[in-house]
Amino acid sequence: MKNLLIVLFSLALMVSCKQNQENVSDTNIALNIRTSKDLDLDASKGAINTAYSPHVKLKSLNIGDCQWTDGFWADKFKVAEEVMVPYMGEVLKGDVGHSLNNFKIAAGLKEGEHKGMNWHDGDFYKWMEAATYVYAINKDEKILEELDQHIEIIGKSQQENGYLQTQTQLKNIDPFSERKYHEMYNSGHLYIAACIYYRVTGKTNFLDIAIKHADNLYSIFQPQPKELSRFGFNQVQIMGLVELYRTTKDKKYLDLAEIFINMRGKSKVEPHATVRHQHIGDMTQERTPLRESDEAVGHAVLALYYYAGAADVYAETGEKALIDALDKIWGNIVDKKMFVTGACGQKHDGGSSNRDFVHEAFTIDYEMHNAHAYNETCANLCNAMFNYRMLGVKGESKHADIMELVLYNSALSGISLKGDSYFYTNPLRRTAGHKMGITDYPDRTPYIPCFCCPPNLVRTIVKSSAWAYSLAENGLAVNLYGGNKLDTKMADGSSIKLRQETNYPWDGDIKITIDACKKDAFDFMLRIPDWASTYVLKVNGKSVNSNSKPGTFAVINRKWKEGDVISLNLPMSVKLLEGNPLIEEVRNQAAIKRGPVVYCLESPDLPKDTSILDAYLPVDSKLTPTYKSDILGGVTTISGNIKLRKQPKEGMYRELKSLKWENYNAQFVPYFAWSNRGEAEMSVWLPLILN
Repeated sequence: MKNLLIVLFSLALMVSCKQNQENVSDTNIALNIRTSKDLDLDASKGAINTAYSPHVKLKSLNIGDCQWTDGFWADKFKVAEEVMVPYMGEVLKGDVGHSLNNFKIAAGLKEGEHKGMNWHDGDFYKWMEAATYVYAINKDEKILEELDQHIEIIGKSQQENGYLQTQTQLKNIDPFSERKYHEMYNSGHLYIAACIYYRVTGKTNFLDIAIKHADNLYSIFQPQPKELSRFGFNQVQIMGLVELYRTTKDKKYLDLAEIFINMRGKSKVEPHATVRHQHIGDMTQERTPLRESDEAVGHAVLALYYYAGAADVYAETGEKALIDALDKIWGNIVDKKMFVTGACGQKHDGGSSNRDFVHEAFTIDYEMHNAHAYNETCANLCNAMFNYRMLGVKGESKHADIMELVLYNSALSGISLKGDSYFYTNPLRRTAGHKMGITDYPDRTPYIPCFCCPPNLVRTIVKSSAWAYSLAENGLAVNLYGGNKLDTKMADGSSIKLRQETNYPWDGDIKITIDACKKDAFDFMLRIPDWASTYVLKVNGKSVNSNSKPGTFAVINRKWKEGDVISLNLPMSVKLLEGNPLIEEVRNQAAIKRGPVVYCLESPDLPKDTSILDAYLPVDSKLTPTYKSDILGGVTTISGNIKLRKQPKEGMYRELKSLKWENYNAQFVPYFAWSNRGEAEMSVWLPLILN
């Protein structure tokens, strides 16, 4: 009888949900469809547009105001422009990725069936966003012509009431009937890509699709029907709605974003007609309301998109309870759940601190595996996105430190140096024959059926210059170092132009030349990374007495003029890092780091048929950095003596006999560049030995 009642209850909920969708759909068709012409659009052009956000201390640059000119990030942008974005476009437009085919079929322009994951629409929007950033720099009209053609197809795919989701439309699935279809994820990436396209091009064709779509979403969720109370899940729509609010100035989009935050943790943690039974509780951040949370829980990508969206909402509302919770969550991630590479997502499957089942997730504090670390590329990127937003609202350089850590390590490890193959997971150790699951590959692959990470990574690379600087109340903050030029307007509308010259991250010498600025005094804020033991700061060759400690901004206030030169030297010594003793996986082991770059030992740099598990690092080993232009595209490697163990390894357990050791001068390479010389073993952490 009990089971029968449960079945009847579930059927009743499903019927109620379907009736609600039918009623809403009928209502929406009768609505007056709005376009951009009906709204007062904001002309600001930030990648994350905080130009008028009242609770942001460090505000966004316009897209294109900063451009990489030479060095590390200029090289990465060039690869993205010439290989990453075009190659990915061909994959997603063709019969492998099938994304564009899905839109063509939904538009009635092609026969066929939906292919790809439930979130495949969003992956295509992310690629379009990436292509738009490239256009913002190179002004190649062919990019714009192609994107306009895609936008026309997407517009024809959209239903009259604004709903747009190819897999539900093509499979005749009721809208919002099950959150596994990732409608919120796809919605959010649609809104973001459309806003970026408008900001870069001034065209409203994509934005009109997003407005029509968001108006439909508002009409459905603003009344907060009970049967949809659990419909958050992969919550990119929160960030997307805030960007749409910033673009259109229509506050209802901000209100809806806050509704989605308020919905989480409001309902009982139990199976529901719109929810798969294993995706409840901490898995989807719904056991505890966000404002009462003090730890990062559940699916790492879902969580970090959620936290980033909440930071966006705080930037507009200033609600203290939101930022207090985000501060606690940030501390829990950085101090207890983040890997040395800035990666997040400790395990493929595990349990939360509340013992809920979690997947691809944050688990319990200090559970930091090496070979089994999941570290989905998307989660790592979302960590950088979250920290960029926290940098804005808090104005504290520690958030830029995490951005930098991710960008140089656990982000770039997700893509090959050539830019045409990818990792989905980013473990800290890989041994021969090891495989975690269907998304774990022994080498990077040119296409991953779950294709969310590659376009996420590529869009981050091509917009990274927009993160390099921020606008302070009366000045400029330098967040990221790299060869670039900046031509922008400060908060008071005055112009500033400068050039940055450096071979960072291989060299710690940074030179910034001011080419134009206002006559009045203003602040120049230079981030002193938390890894820097010391630093030397000069203006026009004269030392500047700064009491700023590593992990803060050094602030210089003065009247600047054309030709002024700021020089910053960050000594880049090689450091051995140890983990918190509560991290069982790295007890009595060390990782190597130089500046922002984490290093690893890879099997191509070991004798033939030597396992990475045979390598031990002497505590007193002399580690020497050397820049080598002929390896891995040009990187600084680190060489030093290691010990190789010579002993049979058969059997689960064996008697510890006299060990035989062999000295070997090993080469360590940047973690992000591993697996670019063929399939390989690799380890970031090495066991320590006394001699």
